[in-house]
Amino acid sequence: MNGRILNIQRFCTEDGPGIRTTVFMKGCPLRCIWCHNPESQKVCAEISFNKSKCVECGKCAAVCENGCRANKKHALYQRKLCAGCGKCAEICESGALEKHGEIRSADEICRVILKDRVYYEASGGGVTLSGGEPLYQWELAEEILRRCSDEGIHTAIETCGYGSEKVFRQVIKHCDLVLFDIKETDAALHKRYTGVDLKPILRNLSILNSEEIPFFIRAPIIPSLNDRIEHFTALRKLRESMKSCLGIQVMPYHNIGRHKYDLLGRDYACEDIPEPDAALTEYWKSLI
Repeated sequence: MNGRILNIQRFCTEDGPGIRTTVFMKGCPLRCIWCHNPESQKVCAEISFNKSKCVECGKCAAVCENGCRANKKHALYQRKLCAGCGKCAEICESGALEKHGEIRSADEICRVILKDRVYYEASGGGVTLSGGEPLYQWELAEEILRRCSDEGIHTAIETCGYGSEKVFRQVIKHCDLVLFDIKETDAALHKRYTGVDLKPILRNLSILNSEEIPFFIRAPIIPSLNDRIEHFTALRKLRESMKSCLGIQVMPYHNIGRHKYDLLGRDYACEDIPEPDAALTEYWKSLI
């Protein structure tokens, strides 16, 4: 079983209990306008280009089979011609070019995860699948989670919950914990901000609760977009209505991923939104 991942990050402490290995999978059905990992959205491999690091050596143009470079230097990068092969990034000595997304097998991924079993056992940690969106490559996600569960390793996923009921049930049955993102509770605004309907997400959240799998609701709060009393009230009611919900984790907006859009040749829709300070974040938490 093969799939495309962005990264395997060991010794994580933010994606579930204890010391964990987090596998960042590529591809997501949502297009959240505030997304701070735009390189994770498309399931195909992508190349980012940092013009400030380019030394104009021309080596990338020499190895590119599709003519993405209009000349031997960096004057024009024709992204529409790029197949994401990564040859240019491999030969780029200055680090101006970077490939996002590599094909990895479940065997390879699980070998990395199992290296740190002693740390999981000592800290109550385990493995977390994140993204992107793990459900987007659900067969690979299920295989990794099943193998880890069979090895006695604590398993978790971070998910937006968007997917078919069948796929969702198939994946969560191998999970000890789910970190479930709720981006917006108003259906029309959810569609506007993420590009997808809210209904299947709420359906899968209800399924998760009925299966009695422990979960946290993760709520990204974006100033001027979803920092509304109505949204906070709806989140609180969701938590109160679900016995398997362990709580709500407020995820305050940050713009540290803003520069990634430039590197990928995309526009960033939240350019003018400020990061909330600690006092505002605590106020949000008190309301939720």
